Amino acid sequence: MFRKFILLLSVLYLTSCAELQTIVNEYAVEQDRPLTSFDVSQGLKEALQIGSKNASQILSIEDGFYKDELVKILLPPEAQTISKHIKMIPGGEDLVDKVVLRLNRAAEDAVVEATPIFVSAITEMTIQDAFGILKGDQNAATLYLNNKSYSKLRDLFLPKVKTSLDKKLLANISTNESWDMLTGTYNKVAGSFAGKIASLETVNTQLDEYVTNKALDALFLKVAEEELQIRKDPMKRVSSILKKVFSQQD
Repeated sequence: MFRKFILLLSVLYLTSCAELQTIVNEYAVEQDRPLTSFDVSQGLKEALQIGSKNASQILSIEDGFYKDELVKILLPPEAQTISKHIKMIPGGEDLVDKVVLRLNRAAEDAVVEATPIFVSAITEMTIQDAFGILKGDQNAATLYLNNKSYSKLRDLFLPKVKTSLDKKLLANISTNESWDMLTGTYNKVAGSFAGKIASLETVNTQLDEYVTNKALDALFLKVAEEELQIRKDPMKRVSSILKKVFSQQD
């Protein structure tokens, strides 16, 4: 009886080893198989899907924009005159600080909606130029996505930003309301006798397009960072297709 048991264990062990070896052989064959355009296309799409999702998550958390000096949104360029003449505005510094905080909060709120927009654009990528993107610069896939979809993403993203600018995010005051208070106070000073003597010009900037462009620039910057990690760090390749496609570039 004992001999039969040992014999059975031996058969099971040999069978398991044979099956394991078969799996290993199949994996080796799969890894050695030349990359196809389909492989590259799928790998790039997955890399961009992961990158865009991570980018959205990084930026959508509280202070994702506000405490990141690379993407922090400041006053629009045409409104920099407000900062230059801040001492002429009653409570000016506090107003500017609150507007800047709310600008970034609006962007953080809006990018939550970015992932499905990015995914939709990524799925439309063709296999044309796939090998060129793979062998291109470290941000080639991000640049491809930017060139092919920026305008479409902007059109889709703009309404999300408009909604966020009107949303009451802090102290029951929306970003637009805070902006109107700042520019309204400044424009009164600019229109006064002292303002005219100082040659101050009124500010009438619309925030929606400005914040949309800044938010999308930040998203693509973060996607590029994620792409670089996948290209450089094997540990960031979390699926078999990513490992197969990008290991060819190591």
